[in-house]
Amino acid sequence: MKRRELLTAAAALATGASTVSVLGGKTKKTDIDNTSASGAPTISTNARQLRLVTSWPKDFPGLGIMANRFAQSVTQMTEGRIEIKVFAAGELVGAGEVFDAVSTGAADMYHSAEYYWQGKAKGFSFFTAVPMGLTATEINGWVNFGGGQELWDALSAKFNIKAFHAGNTGHQMGGWFKKEINTLEDFKGLKMRMPGIGGEVIRRLGGAAVKLSGGEIYQALQSGAIDATEWVGPWNDYAFGFYREAPYYYGPGFHEPGAALSLGVNLDVWNSLSVTDQFIFIAAGRSANDLSVGEYTHKNAEALIRLKEKHNISPRIFSKAIWDKIGKLSEDAVAEIGNSDKQTQAIYKSYIKARNTYRTWTEISDGSYIVAREAALK
Repeated sequence: MKRRELLTAAAALATGASTVSVLGGKTKKTDIDNTSASGAPTISTNARQLRLVTSWPKDFPGLGIMANRFAQSVTQMTEGRIEIKVFAAGELVGAGEVFDAVSTGAADMYHSAEYYWQGKAKGFSFFTAVPMGLTATEINGWVNFGGGQELWDALSAKFNIKAFHAGNTGHQMGGWFKKEINTLEDFKGLKMRMPGIGGEVIRRLGGAAVKLSGGEIYQALQSGAIDATEWVGPWNDYAFGFYREAPYYYGPGFHEPGAALSLGVNLDVWNSLSVTDQFIFIAAGRSANDLSVGEYTHKNAEALIRLKEKHNISPRIFSKAIWDKIGKLSEDAVAEIGNSDKQTQAIYKSYIKARNTYRTWTEISDGSYIVAREAALK
């Protein structure tokens, strides 16, 4: 018998007068009607209920779905012992407030991007993306096999959080602009939405980096509060309709070559889980991570075709002069932030060591193959 059928049959036959839920490790007993609508007695449940707050609009393609997938996977793998309720940005706390909510125990876990917490500790940026940094496959290698997770654990524990990856958007685009970007002078005075260390590079180019949550970007473009924005890639960008306000689309993105998204769990809640359930949480995060990379690869390709065929939007590439300058400024900004304090320096050195280790293989494998494939298919 399938589990759903089993639970349905059990609910119809069992008798019970209460249900037990657990929030943040505390048990709460709630009376319920001991008969179903059909007159059959209901079943009591010992499901542990946890709250997951996110930085994304409700059910937003890709980003919002990652959190839902994680929650569903945990419930399925624990056979219903743990139920996770997902709250979109603004439903329980604001998009930028999820870290503090989980740190203090006001919520049990968050799904977000670690570079949003750069103001709390500069080392957090390295676990999402930094300019000219690791690709999606490379950050996976560093975190899981190159010592990254251990450094992350030490950092997030200072804020009463256990964090791990639970999604990745793959390579992101450079952004949408209201005007063409042909020279370095075009960045002067440019107001651009870009978080993290990428925003610092924009400032060093002479622009102004503006920090906005996803749901605030379109209105800011429309009102003229910003002149340009990066977000994710064709799939998510198309959903927000940025092409209507800023028709010049540039790529690839220097700032987020493989942006990893994270699941942060209140450390007290994490420690209250059994070893088995901790493993299930990590496995659910890895599943969400793997599926998101595949989904973004598929959906971005489809959206890029729609942008071109329906809206006459063709991506542009920054000039070599712009790329050369961005590369130098990126290295300077990342090094400056990476050496800002002892703990961040340990993370930075490990990250750069991993990048240097992976560079040759990535270039000779993915890089050389893509160039050869394009030449062969022309």
